[in-house]
Amino acid sequence: MKGQVADTTLTGPVHALDVPAVADSVGADPAIGLSRAEAARRLVADGPNELASTPPKTWAQRLLEQFASPLVLLLLAAIVVSLIAWWLEDASEVPFDAVAIATIVAVNAGIGALHERRAEKAVAALQEMAAAQAGVIRDGHYERIPARDVVVGDVIVLDEGDAVPADARITESRALAVSEASLTGESTAVRKTTSAVEEDTPLAERTSMVFAGTAAVAGHGRALVTATGMGTEVGTIATLLESTERQPTPLEREIAAVGRLLGMAVLAIAAVVVGAIVVVSDIDSAGDVVEVLLIGVSLAVAAVPEGLPAVLSIVLALGVQRMAGRNALVRRLSSAETLGSATVICTDKTGTLTRGEMTVRELLVNDQRVDVTGTGYGPEGELRVDGVRANGEVLALVRGALAAGALASNASVRLEGDRWVAVGDPTEAAIVAAAAKAGVTRHSMAALHRLDELPFTAERRRMSVLVAPTEPVTDEPMVFTKGAPEVVLDRCTHEQTTEGPGVLSADRRDWWREGVDDMAGRAMRTLAVAGRAHPATRLDDESEVGLVLYAVIGIIDPPRDEAAPAVADAQGAGIRVIMITGDHPATARQIAADLGIGDPDAQPVVGRSLEDLDQDALAGVAATTSVFARVAPTHKLQLVEALQARDEVVAMTGDGVNDAPALKAADIGTAMGIAGTDVAREAADLVLTDDNFATIVAAVSEGRGIFHNIRSFLRYLLSSNVGEVMTMFFGVVLAGVIGLTAEGEAVIAPLTAAQILWINLLTDTGPALALGVDPVHPGVLRQPPRHRGERVIDAAMQRGIALVGFTMAVVTLLMFDAKNPGGLIDGTSDVDTARTAAFTVLVLAQLFNCLNARSDDASAFHRWAVNPWLLLAIAASFGLQVLVVYLPALNEAFGTAPLSLADWLWSTVLASAVLWVSEARKLVARRRRQLGTSDPGPDPGGRGS
Repeated sequence: MKGQVADTTLTGPVHALDVPAVADSVGADPAIGLSRAEAARRLVADGPNELASTPPKTWAQRLLEQFASPLVLLLLAAIVVSLIAWWLEDASEVPFDAVAIATIVAVNAGIGALHERRAEKAVAALQEMAAAQAGVIRDGHYERIPARDVVVGDVIVLDEGDAVPADARITESRALAVSEASLTGESTAVRKTTSAVEEDTPLAERTSMVFAGTAAVAGHGRALVTATGMGTEVGTIATLLESTERQPTPLEREIAAVGRLLGMAVLAIAAVVVGAIVVVSDIDSAGDVVEVLLIGVSLAVAAVPEGLPAVLSIVLALGVQRMAGRNALVRRLSSAETLGSATVICTDKTGTLTRGEMTVRELLVNDQRVDVTGTGYGPEGELRVDGVRANGEVLALVRGALAAGALASNASVRLEGDRWVAVGDPTEAAIVAAAAKAGVTRHSMAALHRLDELPFTAERRRMSVLVAPTEPVTDEPMVFTKGAPEVVLDRCTHEQTTEGPGVLSADRRDWWREGVDDMAGRAMRTLAVAGRAHPATRLDDESEVGLVLYAVIGIIDPPRDEAAPAVADAQGAGIRVIMITGDHPATARQIAADLGIGDPDAQPVVGRSLEDLDQDALAGVAATTSVFARVAPTHKLQLVEALQARDEVVAMTGDGVNDAPALKAADIGTAMGIAGTDVAREAADLVLTDDNFATIVAAVSEGRGIFHNIRSFLRYLLSSNVGEVMTMFFGVVLAGVIGLTAEGEAVIAPLTAAQILWINLLTDTGPALALGVDPVHPGVLRQPPRHRGERVIDAAMQRGIALVGFTMAVVTLLMFDAKNPGGLIDGTSDVDTARTAAFTVLVLAQLFNCLNARSDDASAFHRWAVNPWLLLAIAASFGLQVLVVYLPALNEAFGTAPLSLADWLWSTVLASAVLWVSEARKLVARRRRQLGTSDPGPDPGGRGS
């Protein structure tokens, strides 16, 4: 394994050790670092500071994966049987059956390999997170080296904007703040100190450590590297990602079950029919044996829906394209349907439900609460008091307070493209943005320059700056202080009012404290801003006393505007929304309450409390809790697995490195495309290109539409193939009854293998594809999600398939008997004409079945013209059948003969029986439902048909 971890097994975790103990553990001097020779030795011994990765799969490997489906294996077996029969028969012509089936299998494999790229690049994306360069101290001197050459024991130097190349113990901090949102989910920058923390401190609160893949946003510091490569916290996530198996989707499991069922059915039916032929026929030559084998092949061809894998892939691909048009990119075809089956959405908070941008929400000044509109770091927004735009004296107070806060900050904002971004600490950037909304910009304060600074530290919990006019004037320099309200308030003796500084009495202090508590109770981070004139040119502790309190500022990472409606839509669709975040419980609770997630009075469950729960207890907590806070990556993974153990279909959304294992383990992982990390995107099945939680609901709608369409074409394909199987089965078993014999032949089949394959190619492709693009009905979101254990092909659908298949067989054989001499109805045509008429009846019956198959209970005449592609496919299939009947070349290839107009009329009338029988069954089902005697609800897709 690449990378190394400090040897602290005897003394405890490095975050809980003091600096000398950590230095002893890694064998390095925090002052001068490692020698270059020692660093080189360690690099050779431990390997580079990078994450292990697996080689990407080749196209050949991806193609081979497509043949693992039982249905595809069944088709491959049909190819082998067809080739054997072709060789035994003559082998002088092209093996049309085998070539056609092989072509379909190859097309399906190509489509699957093209669209179903697995997430094998997830670890490679993690590796790209490492900083390209790192500043280190070696032999007492500062130098820049490639981040992959950092080793345990190196002293790294961190400045504002630097990426952290490895996990390290802080040895020196001057207001060092690190953004760890992508690793822990913490929305605010974490201030780092040299003080050790308790052993059981959660990852998000280990202020004595910095971690690979995070970035310094403020201050300066040094740290002693304690872990590199796979030994880092990011490496731990990479290990989880490698060991997390992706579960097959419900659709994949169902199609595999269909393939196994069809395989057993083919073997059983072929054995029965071939056995019956051997018993009732005179098999006395090799030619008779070949003929029996050809009938067996015909049965195999009839039983297997050759087009199903390809049609399934194409329909999913078309659905994926529609989702892409709605800003949802699907990376794995079968996942498109799974999202429509989701019963739970586990969502991250920071950057998913919220904007991931700190924003000043309100200020307290001079007995007034001033609301600040607008979100993010842009200048758009205004200041309001009681809903009215602030002006006059109140506006002057707010401008003064925000100007002081902006001056006492090191952050800035800038426009990148069409988006404002923070440069430096996000909290300070939020104050700068709020000042711009009040008309106070860096440009307007350009006449002031900074003389001195007392930086923010965890011990001081405040920052002060001394500023003075650039030009010599009579005004004294000013000290401006911002920090924790309880700290700043204790150093204030006055408060700013519209009439100037006023004495800060005990009652007024209580008023300010109550305001701070109110903001904190609404999940805001609070900062107090104060200042006073300062005659000296340097700052010390005494400079921060006797201050005038200007304002208390409330800052929050606000919910996205569209998040609350999206949550409501998801819940209306029967989908439970669970927030799983690494942020503070109070913040998580308030955001959840704002968005309508869970019980607003319930306390969030903290991730640490999950560690002592057994599997049953964890499943119980997952079933009843909607908000989880301070959650580590392993906790997210455990929660997803606990929900899946309760047969929930889990969609997991997230954007950070910490979300990747849970994204991969979930039934459908959904990553943010803009704010999301490469790791999250590569581990996910679905990527939202607009980072909009509402897009998930749109994708659910599309997913449910895809599922309805899959049911439609499965209903159509399987009922059609059952009709073909029954036609062949009863045609052989009842050959003597319907006159299905010919002089000199042991037995003949009602249809040839070529005709059966033509039917499958003709009706199982165009019409099935057209059923796959039925428009999604808006009412699909008003239906409850499909349960994990619910079959795609349920009992009602099975009964409908059997009834339609039986009806097809009856009318097909009836037409054959009516045209063929002998049997129950003595016809006058030859065998080829009788077979052509029966062949045509079966084709037309399947075209009528297109309209019937759109729903299990809705009438075929309900919005029958809503899908023009289906009508076009029916017309095209009918036209091709006409060509097969009348073109001499096709007559020769398929053993057909021209039909009369009367034959066409009778074929149409008999074939339409499929439609009328189904309409009668659906009518009975609807009446029973209205009377309350049928448990199943109506087919959701039926109302959309």
